[in-house]
Formats: sequence, structure tokens, C-alpha cells
Amino acid sequence: MKITVFCGSSAGNNPVYVEAAKELGTVFAKQGIELVYGGGHVGLMGTIADAVLEAGGRVHGVIPEYLQSRELAHEGLTTLEVVPDMHARKARMAELADAFVALPGGVGTLEELFEVWTWGQLGHHAKPCALYNLNGFYDALLQFARHMLDEGFIKSAHLEMIQLADTPDTLLAALKNYQAPGEKWA
Repeated sequence: MKITVFCGSSAGNNPVYVEAAKELGTVFAKQGIELVYGGGHVGLMGTIADAVLEAGGRVHGVIPEYLQSRELAHEGLTTLEVVPDMHARKARMAELADAFVALPGGVGTLEELFEVWTWGQLGHHAKPCALYNLNGFYDALLQFARHMLDEGFIKSAHLEMIQLADTPDTLLAALKNYQAPGEKWA
């Protein structure tokens, strides 16, 4: 199994995020799960990649040329693909993935999550999408998503597409047990 992880290029202010990224990366490696991610060596991105590698796992990075040229690329990965731009990066990461997980992060993390969630909603893929909701990081986002449901802009089946977990065990169970809903207009 290959899991694409979206997460911060910074570590955040709370050390719980770094520790959780290390723990999740170690669990991935021990369970033979390969990490696919944005290819950077900084922030939570670098933390989870290093943890997978240190535990003997495989890590596939995908980085745009202009980020590699800024010396942000992780040089010790199993594979590192350099692509022309962010669009190509997201498409390649989605192609490689069996599932998607968002750890804490910023605007880029949300943009990547929303794109794969939308693709799932439209039936472009049937892969699980999950929020690794460490320390309640995504609680406000989930509250807003429920507001969108209440206001009639999303269906409950599409809100339920987002799996929620705050431990490696609950995350992996949610991903393995995921059942995709029907297409949006069905």
C-alpha cells in the first residue's frame, strides 16, 4: 500500500505534531506501507519521510523543479521525481496513492486535501481521504464542513468520505475499511 501524505513544510508550534509524524512514519515502515509525499526535507514533510526511512521503509518524493532548485528536496529518499510544476506534482502523487492523509499543515495542505476530496466526490477515484486530527487540529474545518452540509452545499455521503483519526491504528483501520460513496449526481 502507498499512502500519499499532505502536511506542513514547517513543523508548527506544538511539538506534538513532530512526534506524531515520527510515530506515523515508523508505523508505516513497520507495516510495509510506502510513503508518497511532496519530496521536501523541511517541516513535517521531512519529519515523516525521515521516520519512514529510519525504520527501513520506502519513501517516494515528488517535487517541482523550482522547489528542488531552492535546495528543499530531500536527498535521501528511495525515489525522488522532479516534475515541472505543482499541478504535475499533485497529479503524480494522486496517481501513486492508494489513500490520502492530511496531517497538520497550512494552505498548501488544505489545497491538496480539497483537490483529492473533490476528485473522490466526482468519482475520479475511490481512494480514501483522511484527516489525521492531532490535538484537534482539524476540528474547526470539520465544523465548517458540517455547516456546508447544513446549508445544502454538500451531501452527507460526501462529508463522510473524510475519515477521521488521531492515532496510527485508527487511521489505518479507517483507510482499510473505507467504502466510497456513489458519484455526486447519482
